[in-house]
Amino acid sequence: MTIASISTALGTISDAITADPEKARAKAAPATARLRDGLRCEVTGPKGETMHTDMPPAMGGNASAPNPGWFLRGAVASCTATVIAQRAARLGIALRLLEVSVESESDHRGILGLDDRVSAGFSAMRVKVRIGADGADPSQLRALAEWGDAHSPVACTVRRSPVTTIDVEIA
Repeated sequence: MTIASISTALGTISDAITADPEKARAKAAPATARLRDGLRCEVTGPKGETMHTDMPPAMGGNASAPNPGWFLRGAVASCTATVIAQRAARLGIALRLLEVSVESESDHRGILGLDDRVSAGFSAMRVKVRIGADGADPSQLRALAEWGDAHSPVACTVRRSPVTTIDVEIA
C-alpha cells in the first residue's frame, strides 16, 4: 500500500469512529494453543492462522520452534512498527527505514517455581527503533517513534496488564 492509501484508510475509519464511538469497540478472535509433542504447542486462530512454539533443551523442549516469549517480543516489535508507519503515513512522512527490535530480561527462578517471590514474567523490556526519512529532522522522527510506542496496542497491553481471568474445564 502507498502512504496515500494508508492515510485514506486510517482517515475513513477515524471518521467513522468519531461519528459513532461504539464502532471503536472490538473483541479479538481467540488464539488456541494445543500441546502436540513434548513442550511443542500448535497455536491456531479461527481463520486458519497457525504458529508453533517450543522451549529450548535446557527448559525441557526440543527448540523446534521459537519460545512463546519470542513471539511476545515479536508482537510488541511488529505492532509498534505498524503504528509508527501508520502515523508516518497520516503525517505524510515517507519512511525509508524502520526497524523495531524488542529485548527482554527475566529470572528463570520464576518459570521453574524455585522462588515464589520471583515473577515468571519479564522483569524488563527495551524497545529499540531505527528510523529514517528523507526531509524529516531527527526530533520529528524521535517524536514519531515515541508516539508509535505510546499508541501500540500490544506494547500498551504489556505495560498496563489488563484484567485476566482463567476458566478451567476438566475433560
